[in-house]
Amino acid sequence: MAKGFRGGMGMGGNMGQVVAQAQKMQRQIEMAQAEIREMEFTGTAGGELVKVVVGGNYKMKSIELSKDIVDPEDIEGLQDLIIAASNQALEQIEKTNQERIGAITGGMKMPF
Repeated sequence: MAKGFRGGMGMGGNMGQVVAQAQKMQRQIEMAQAEIREMEFTGTAGGELVKVVVGGNYKMKSIELSKDIVDPEDIEGLQDLIIAASNQALEQIEKTNQERIGAITGGMKMPF
């Protein structure tokens, strides 16, 4: 056996601590993800004439349209506003995920 080798691939017996810390982070990440799935995120467009609510599980919950925005002559404009509001809500989910997971991992990229 090579000098200085104490089991743990040269980590001096700290491998158990590293694994325990990784497992703890994994549990914290799973808890944060579960919390986010229960949250709601709202996106708006057109000065809040279009409002979209999306769950943290990426499922659309509701769309609210002001009567002022419904113009049979401009369906494309309404479609664009719905897409913009939806994308805004989805971006909020991603930002929340990054913030919560980043707080747990210290910004370190994790494989899970």
